[in-house]
Amino acid sequence: MSTKGESRGGNRTRREFLQGTSAMLAGAALAGTTPRAWAGEESNGETIRIGVVGGGFGARFGWWRQHPNCVVEAVSDLRPERLELLKETYQCDKGYESLEQLILDEAIDAVAVFTGAPDHVKHSVACMKEGKHVICAVPAGCHIEECEELLETVKETGLTYMMAETSYYHQGMISARKWWEEGRFGEIYYSESEYNHAGIESLWIENGEPTWRYGYPPMLYPTHNTAFLVGLTGERLTEVTCIGWGDEDSPFHPDNAYDNPFWNQTAFFKTSEGHAHRAQVHRYGGHRSTERAQWFGTKKSFFLPHPHGVGPVMVHPGEQTRLDDGRFHREPPSLEQYEQTQWWKTDMLPEPLRQPSGHEGSHTFLCHEFIDALVNERRPAIDVYEALAYTVPGIIANESALRDGEQMRIPQYDAT
Repeated sequence: MSTKGESRGGNRTRREFLQGTSAMLAGAALAGTTPRAWAGEESNGETIRIGVVGGGFGARFGWWRQHPNCVVEAVSDLRPERLELLKETYQCDKGYESLEQLILDEAIDAVAVFTGAPDHVKHSVACMKEGKHVICAVPAGCHIEECEELLETVKETGLTYMMAETSYYHQGMISARKWWEEGRFGEIYYSESEYNHAGIESLWIENGEPTWRYGYPPMLYPTHNTAFLVGLTGERLTEVTCIGWGDEDSPFHPDNAYDNPFWNQTAFFKTSEGHAHRAQVHRYGGHRSTERAQWFGTKKSFFLPHPHGVGPVMVHPGEQTRLDDGRFHREPPSLEQYEQTQWWKTDMLPEPLRQPSGHEGSHTFLCHEFIDALVNERRPAIDVYEALAYTVPGIIANESALRDGEQMRIPQYDAT
């Protein structure tokens, strides 16, 4: 098992590393590890020069210029107004009209790919073939074939790939990961995750034309669900049956590029440890938006905050046997409100990044994890193997829904 902070540099120079002359991918995935404490002396003053592509989410992820080991060298977007927004966000004067132009810049060590989901693999592969390390928005890909192309490119180039999955660094998820490492859950025999996002149809049309989000299948955006389990225990999702729902009056139903009939999808997964995980991605109906999970353990259960105003909550098995109103002897569990630790305030981050950030405080952690992995020549927590372990189950779940809930096996791409 590889450990976070493990050195893979040998006698190579820093420039050789940044140019991708080494393979950093041996060993098993790093799920179940908490962010390590920041120690400024470990950085040795190294600087990663990053290019940021995509003026949507990319412009809301402005922490690169705050990191003591990072400089935003250039930015890019196809649309002039978004390119200008990126320049303003990052206080960067060097702008390119396309990713293809940006990756030819020899001053750039790494690229943050924040383009549309269907282009993630194409753009990530293009970056790595030009010698750039990559951090990419979710999901890793939309089809099995392109996910395999991504993996092969990482192997061939020896470059670092990281997926920017926000739920991995939710403050409650960091707490859960610490408890898992300490054995305080016991065995997590069942878990649930919910990514409900009403109103996303407002992003379907832009300037009179459908965007990539128009009719996009819910389970092709699975990582805000799957990471809550895979990124905690490290087990893999191996089988799935998925049920989709969509009414005939859905405005995208007749003509979307994905032939997707579903507003909502709910998947039931079996894990490599024989456990059950339920994941729902719902775009429509009587629900409130949320990105959360709950884990049921033999020693302890933990429920992330619910959009109805409950939580975070811990449940502990009972210690005293009582006779209930049905005359059954049972051990009633105890309920404990958990005051969430704000991990972004701690030495897990460089001091300039100890600020509240988007998606439950995850943005600063994602920024630091990528830069710190490059500076210290180690694998990032959400490397290509983790990225596929979060992404591929959703691709198969979507196929299951199209086949009326057929039970299907999920391909595995773990390092050996």
